[in-house]
Amino acid sequence: MAGRINDDDVKAVRDAVPIDSVVSEYLQLRNAGGGNLKGLCPFHDEKSPSFQVSPAKGLFHCFGCQEGGDTIAFVMKIDHLSFSETVERLAAKAGITLRYEEGGYNPSHQRGERIRLIEAHQAAADFYVRALESPEAEIGRKFLAERGFDQDAATHFRVGYSPAGWDHLTRYLRGKGFSDKELITSGLSQDGRRGPIDRFRGRLMWPISDTAGEIVGFGARRLRDDDNGPKYLNTPETPIYKKSQVLYGIDLAKKDIAKASRAVVVEGYTDVMACHLAGVTTAIATCGTAFGNDHIKILRRLLMDNGSARVIFTFDGDSAGQKAALRAFEDDQKFAAETYIAIAPDNMDPCDLRLAKGDDAVRDLVEPRTPLFEFALRQIVGRYDLETPAGRASALDEAAAVVAKIKTSSVQREVAVQLAGLVGILDQEFVVHRVAQLARWARDKGGDSRGGRGPGGPQDRRGGAPQQALQAPAAPSGPALNLRSPAHRTERELLKLALQKPALVSPAFDAYGADEFTAPPYAAVRQCIAEAGGAERGLGDDREYLVAVMDAAPDNTVRSLVTELAVEVFMGRTIDETYAGMQLVHVRLRAVDRRINEVQGSLARLGSNVAPHDLAAAQNEVWVLQQYAQSLRAKGADAL
Repeated sequence: MAGRINDDDVKAVRDAVPIDSVVSEYLQLRNAGGGNLKGLCPFHDEKSPSFQVSPAKGLFHCFGCQEGGDTIAFVMKIDHLSFSETVERLAAKAGITLRYEEGGYNPSHQRGERIRLIEAHQAAADFYVRALESPEAEIGRKFLAERGFDQDAATHFRVGYSPAGWDHLTRYLRGKGFSDKELITSGLSQDGRRGPIDRFRGRLMWPISDTAGEIVGFGARRLRDDDNGPKYLNTPETPIYKKSQVLYGIDLAKKDIAKASRAVVVEGYTDVMACHLAGVTTAIATCGTAFGNDHIKILRRLLMDNGSARVIFTFDGDSAGQKAALRAFEDDQKFAAETYIAIAPDNMDPCDLRLAKGDDAVRDLVEPRTPLFEFALRQIVGRYDLETPAGRASALDEAAAVVAKIKTSSVQREVAVQLAGLVGILDQEFVVHRVAQLARWARDKGGDSRGGRGPGGPQDRRGGAPQQALQAPAAPSGPALNLRSPAHRTERELLKLALQKPALVSPAFDAYGADEFTAPPYAAVRQCIAEAGGAERGLGDDREYLVAVMDAAPDNTVRSLVTELAVEVFMGRTIDETYAGMQLVHVRLRAVDRRINEVQGSLARLGSNVAPHDLAAAQNEVWVLQQYAQSLRAKGADAL
């Protein structure tokens, strides 16, 4: 069995792969000040960004859910990988050859499951691409050509072809060293009467990648009349492929989505191709399932939910497309972005539209025109006879219940006014009141099951009630951290200096004991710094120092607080020796004053029961401490 990865190689991987470049593969990052970047946390739902990345420190931390760590910890968490799998993936990205203790080179069959499955899909994609050039694949090339896609387009999107035989791919991957178990687990093969056979046979193949650009599955299009399978066949659910969590084309579109704050949601693989080739490079599609919550989370992290963000749905105008639009509207309030719907003339999809009218028509199609809520309400209202009072009442009842789900009261009122016009009710205030009434009933009944809120409700997140932002993790035990407390605020600043700018507080900081920090969580972090070699160690390799501090943490709660303090911006405007000296002095001075009060309090409680020599010693200690406190107040950091 292969041993663990060499420690020096792990360090080399940490140093070689910038954390901001890795995190940017999953979400949009923007300047947060102080050299940090911020974005919407990928580990919990939030409306405003509380997730921060410090490229200089190589750390991330979410001030909402308290997740934090380095590049390796981020990839482990977001892709559910083991430590070794993560290091191997990042090493491959950086071109670093890893060494393994107690076993030399790590054989491929001993590598992590996810990496093996990804490698199998990559090999399969290469196989399918080559197969598209074969004589048998003429039917596939013809299919593409008829839809306006030449060889360059097929190459760009890595479209391939699966041979019609039973086990062409299976035998190929076996020859690459993949086991039958791996082939079945990957979904590339399935059980046959005499062993594994190819899942996809005689079909046009589109590779489906995750946000990081790794191929996790395939979409396969039927080409022959004698193929009794469904028109489109996708990879089944596997350890690396969850259809509700992937968007076709996201690897190609994510940068432009983030840059333009705009995403275009289409319905098929060829629609994505047509849009991109027409210049709409923000187009993506779901893979055999309706657009849902997990898809929204992916887009929200890229769009950052800023005020100018746009999501345009291009559903067909037929009944199925209308149902899809209504489902999308049900989730509309989970976007802060404005949502629109675009329906092509004659109900053509983008691929057909490009063939019939060219690239300009596709670009024109996705220009926002009809808000999704307006389309959805028109679909509801259109089912009733508005010429009769009963029809208007029924239309209002159904549509008002939908409008009542809008969370923002001002938007809810505006849409309610428009609903009154659609239904033909002159008394707009009556409709507004009706919608507000339905919204209250839903809240009173606990009917709001949307938004992914935990037991604490929406105010549990940073940006809600201030108290959450002021509390530390539950352990170590002790009073809740309160940044309104001068002591806690100063102790926090001093620890941030020790972690982020150790040169400003070293060597004085290393003489401070953990008992000088009144908050137990801060005392725990101080102890971690001491066990890592003190702030003075940070004068050398900054990242190695922070890794050592995190490694010294007794549990994940303390480790999370370390990352939080290591990326949090400072409260002061100018962070220099003067500012650092102030924090050092304030923390020390409060510790001295506490000790003076402790000794004097003990003497007062004991009264005349104190032995003469103990009394003299205590009085001498108080005098020395008072002189030290006076010196600190007069000379500042020079008295330390």
